[in-house]
Amino acid sequence: MDSYQTEASGGSTEDQETTHRQFGESDTRRDEMHGSLEAWVEQFAELSDEARASAELQEWLDVQSHFHDYSYRNTLLIKHQCPHATKVAGYNTWVKEFDRYVQEGESAIWIWAPIITSKCPACGNSASYHDSSDCEYDETPADEWDDGLVGFRPVPVFDVSQTDGEPLPELDTEARGDGDEEELLDALLNAATSLGVRANIVPTDDWEHGTADGICTDRSAYDCSLLVEVKDVENEAQVASVLAHEYAHALLHFDVDDHGERKKREVEAESVVYVVSQYFGLDASNSALYVAAWDGDPAEAIRERLQRIVKTAKEVIGAVERQNP
Repeated sequence: MDSYQTEASGGSTEDQETTHRQFGESDTRRDEMHGSLEAWVEQFAELSDEARASAELQEWLDVQSHFHDYSYRNTLLIKHQCPHATKVAGYNTWVKEFDRYVQEGESAIWIWAPIITSKCPACGNSASYHDSSDCEYDETPADEWDDGLVGFRPVPVFDVSQTDGEPLPELDTEARGDGDEEELLDALLNAATSLGVRANIVPTDDWEHGTADGICTDRSAYDCSLLVEVKDVENEAQVASVLAHEYAHALLHFDVDDHGERKKREVEAESVVYVVSQYFGLDASNSALYVAAWDGDPAEAIRERLQRIVKTAKEVIGAVERQNP
């Protein structure tokens, strides 16, 4: 799936359910893209209607589940411009790699693409910006600087729904289980070590944790890994979903002591499970995306939470997919 994608993110307006934003003017596009992102986060932070806030979060998570390795900024941009997008690529990529053509009259989806070039080891600027900065680093000639990320630039992409042509090649769905819950559950269990946890599926008769479906317990004195236990039930998809949830707990807030922050991280964990479940084809309808716990958080805190959701979901998905190379 990654071969179709380029990083993206975006914002929203009060009537974003019916209005899809376009960034048409080249001289103002960069500022408009930045502005729309800031506006969405600030408006989200100020929403007093919990149902509306939860719906906003779910709409973004739906996009994130299709583009799990994108930054939240980029998936917000996609949400803002083309919320039904599932696979995006540049115009030439669609033509040269997939023999597909953008339909006449379609508007581009603008996203941020990384700028990779040689950069100053001290200030991190490219050579052209370094020359006009106050940085006095001159220990290594500019032509010997290592390449690195120096910024982002707007690039146009199009969703597959905006193109016509040859059918897309069959994607390798083995890592996702292709609807096989048993295979997915095995991959989740095998992913435990790389996530720094130990995972056990406990028979119902041996379950000692009351009505809980899963728990995340103390760290091992031997290797500091956390123990995750999930109650075994006949529905393997449910077991897989609970296991993913406990992984998210372990990664997001096991060591957080503040009760209020733990409640807020719980929403993050549910969001991670929603993305992971959607990505692997599990039922995500039971995810509790109730964001009342975030009420009162400033915009900067919301940004950090969105970043953690993306990072954690990507980590879980990557660990699972590595079990089926």
